[in-house]
Amino acid sequence: MTDAASLLLAARRDPSKRLTALPDALKPADRAAAYAIQHKVAASLGAIGGWKVSPFGADGAAPMCGALPASGIQAAPCTLTPGPQALRIVESELCARIGTDLPPRGTPYTRDEVAAAIVAIHPVIEACESRYVEPTTIDMFSQIADTQSHGGLIYGPGREDWQAIDLAGVTCEQSVDGTHNAGRTGHPAGDLVAQVMWMANEGATWAGGLKAGQFVTCGSWTGANRVAAHAVVTTRFSGFGDVVVTYG
Repeated sequence: MTDAASLLLAARRDPSKRLTALPDALKPADRAAAYAIQHKVAASLGAIGGWKVSPFGADGAAPMCGALPASGIQAAPCTLTPGPQALRIVESELCARIGTDLPPRGTPYTRDEVAAAIVAIHPVIEACESRYVEPTTIDMFSQIADTQSHGGLIYGPGREDWQAIDLAGVTCEQSVDGTHNAGRTGHPAGDLVAQVMWMANEGATWAGGLKAGQFVTCGSWTGANRVAAHAVVTTRFSGFGDVVVTYG
């Protein structure tokens, strides 16, 4: 039987091969197995240009993360082609851009070291896509294997003075075709730097750690929202420039 990574890669190349689910015999049984599949997929997609990381769980459980191919990261404004972008799910986020390599080492990076390595914070739209027909029906470990439904990352202008920004007071508005779609005030995880620290010390170590130029996107401010064909999505974070994505 074909392995799980091959099935997920085939669905990336040809959306008609999206899966209703992984075959039972290939479903990852735990996080380690899920990440092993994800890492195999990532190795076939070229250079890693960034990472996505979820908030810590309410009980302190470790975040979930995924490696993002550099080929899917681009500056706004942009137009997404309809073939690979079939589900058209969008999330608005704030994203750290790494300015200094943080390779794996024996002692954990401190908060000050990680903060010093973040060169800017950018507003982004994550274009979420899935190799499953309906991602909301898929178990967590199979979602991790598929990089948590990542399809592309579109970034706006960054702010290098990000440490002067009170992220708890930042507001986000996501609009679709000029109409309010979703938003919130305050970073959903509460502590963006803590998420990047976890990535530096645990999540990205298998790939050589965080590297200069990579993005780390730290959780949705808007939830996952599906939009219609040809939609124009605009994200506006207070104090940041707009991010605009058009679906072709």
